[in-house]
This record gives sequence, C-alpha cells and structure tokens, in this order.
Amino acid sequence: MALRPLALACFLAAALGASHARADAFRLIVTETQTPLVPNSVAELDVKLGYYKKQGVDVELVRVQQTPSAVAALRAGGGDMANIGIDTALQLLAHDQMKLRAVVSPDKSLPYLIAAKAALAVPNDLDGKVFGVARIGSVDYTLSRMVLAKLGLSIDRLQYLVLGQPSVRAESLAAGRIDATTVSVGIWTTMPDKSGLRVLVDQPSFYRLAPFVSKLDVVTADVAQSKAGAIAGVVRGMILASRDFARDPKLWVDAMAKERPEVKRADLETLAEAYRDGWCTNGGLNLDAIKFTTDIEYQTRDFEDARRVEPAEWVDTSFVDAAIAAIGADPQRDPTGR
Repeated sequence: MALRPLALACFLAAALGASHARADAFRLIVTETQTPLVPNSVAELDVKLGYYKKQGVDVELVRVQQTPSAVAALRAGGGDMANIGIDTALQLLAHDQMKLRAVVSPDKSLPYLIAAKAALAVPNDLDGKVFGVARIGSVDYTLSRMVLAKLGLSIDRLQYLVLGQPSVRAESLAAGRIDATTVSVGIWTTMPDKSGLRVLVDQPSFYRLAPFVSKLDVVTADVAQSKAGAIAGVVRGMILASRDFARDPKLWVDAMAKERPEVKRADLETLAEAYRDGWCTNGGLNLDAIKFTTDIEYQTRDFEDARRVEPAEWVDTSFVDAAIAAIGADPQRDPTGR
C-alpha cells in the first residue's frame, strides 16, 4: 500500500532546522537521537573524527526520529542525504512519491542473531518450541524462518508468539516465557543477565543465510546531480572510516566511549569484535543482497499492489565505484556483488 501523507508538523520542523544550517554544509540526516551502537555510527563519528573534512566536505548532522521524519526532512529540503529503511524507499519509488538514488550504506545489514535457552544446543532442538517474534510477517519473523529452514529445522513446527519490540522479546527469553528469539547483537550484548541463555545462530551465520539489507543512504535525483562532489566526499569518508574501524576496533571503542559514556567499555569492546567483519568497507551496495531484499519485501502484504522496483532503477553505484577505483577495494569484507 502507499505511504500515508506525512504530517505537516514534520515538514515544518525539517524546514525550520534547515534555516539554521551552515550555508555551505552538506546536511546528513540520521534517524537516531544519539550515536547508535551499530556500524551505522560511522556516519556520525566521521564528523567528530574529521573523515569528511579530509575529503573536503563540511558535513552537518540533522537528527530526526525514525525513517518517516527523515523522508519528511529530505522532501522539505531540510537535508541532502538520509539514512532510511529500504522498505520505505521502495514504497516511495513504487508509488512515484519521490525520485531517490541510493548512493552508499554505512551499515547495510541488521546485526541479527538467534538467542535461545542454553539447553538448546543446535537449531533442530527448537522443534516444537516457542519462538518470539515482533509480529507474523515482520522482518525478524520472515528472516528467522528462512535461516532456520536453511539449517534444517521444520519451521512450521515452531510455535510463534507475537511480542513486539526486540527489548520485550529479550526480556521474555530471559524470563523463560519463550525458548528462542531473534535480536540484534547490541540487544544481546547489553542484556543484564544472560545466564541460562546462549547464541544459537551467530550474526555472521545469520547474514550469510539471509543477506537482508536494512538501510541505505539516499539522496534525491536532483541532489545527486547538483551536489555530486559532496556526495563523493561523504562516500569516501564513510568507506575510509569503516576500513579503519575494521582494522583496529579500538578506534571505534574509543570514539563511542566519548559519545556513549553510559555504555560499559567492555560491552563496546564486545560489540567492536562482533562488527569486525561487518563494516561496509566497500560502500555496502551489494546488488545481489539488495535484489534479495527486494524479493523479500515484495512477498509482504505492504507490497501487494505496488509496482515492482528493481535495484537498477534507483541504486546508483557510481559514487562507491569511483571511491573504490581511487583507494582500492577491500578484498576481505563487504563484497560488492558486481
């Protein structure tokens, strides 16, 4: 179905924010109120650590809450580039509501893992057990079923319990109300008590079996032309920082410790190791993975009457490809799919 019209207040707020922007700044819209505990943080840390400046771009962050507000800001001219969910981007394109170009991804994948009671040693031990999900048909539900089926489990023998948000699912698992659920690495790492629990399917294995792309950084078609030089600098900055964090996780830990002092350094170190091979060191635009994601989205009810939008229509790899040509490819991580 088409997206509902966005609230006028969001547009006015975005426009107001734009009026206070530095005249020559490239405005990067982020959908978190504070630096997130995931590789997506590279987009913000690049400002503090000077990666964009070194590429000749003055970047100003525009903070909003969640993808709808990011779209509103982009529409209202309150920003130049926004990190949004691929499902929303596809809806906007399918219903001809915006002309978007995906140019990079600082964090392409949902860092999902499957956590379970410690007594469950292998995926087949879930046979007939209770599995917590956000809702029937949600992304975590769909991908979990795909992963477990590929690991040999008869997924229709699972009992699915709808619980909503990841934090609620994690609490339910810790309390013993469910046998397993899918959560992010961040949720798992920061759970206060994991006694009696285990990781049944780790994050690298989950993504290998279900290479779902969560978010991409998009610009409008007009900005792609009018601010191509700035976009190129932002893309290079994200790639170079991602490579540094992958090579030396301590760099990310030190930067995040300043941004999120309430998080234990030990937890940050655990996360940094978990993300070591997950950084978008080649720009995150794997066309095979984006095609996989598109196929998954069009299986949901939200896309029943939507025009089919293929990656070639809106994913612009030229900025990433130019950066890789200039600085070389990372052969160990982040395959491009082309």
